[in-house]
Amino acid sequence: MAAQSKQFPADPMGEQRHCVSAEAFRAGMSRLGAAVNIVTTDGPAGKHGITASAVCSVTDSPPTVLVCVNRSSSAHDIIIGNGALCVNVLGQGHEQLAVRFGKPGIEPFERFAGEHWTTLITGSPLLEDATAGFDCRVIERHAVGTHSVIVAEVVGIAKADLGQSLIYFDRSFHALSPRP
Repeated sequence: MAAQSKQFPADPMGEQRHCVSAEAFRAGMSRLGAAVNIVTTDGPAGKHGITASAVCSVTDSPPTVLVCVNRSSSAHDIIIGNGALCVNVLGQGHEQLAVRFGKPGIEPFERFAGEHWTTLITGSPLLEDATAGFDCRVIERHAVGTHSVIVAEVVGIAKADLGQSLIYFDRSFHALSPRP
């Protein structure tokens, strides 16, 4: 694992920095549509999963993704301890699953109940009917505010039949159809 990221100085020009409130930031970010994913892990540290929208590609050489996880999440230390994760991209019909994996206090075994799961290379759970699944090994972690920015190399990919993708926008779920 890489060292924690360094903090940047206030303003190099010596001017006062202005920050928006957390509430204003969250309200603004609610207008930024994002794919809904379930990030899962399994290994020596245990099995767990969470709903996440802060997931994006970094590069295709080598295939790498970035996943942001709140350090207070019950899944955070388990993901880091296992050194592996699977990004399960959700589609239409997965709304209740996203809600279940997003609720605090739900035991890991309850999160996985009633769905069909398999694994690829790392052993992290892959939702069989996910739109796509990215099986990954954690290669770096950086602390930023309340979250860890996890950089993970993709070691396996699974794709289901193309359906509607699940998007979170304006604090609710929406289906996004592929181009005809």
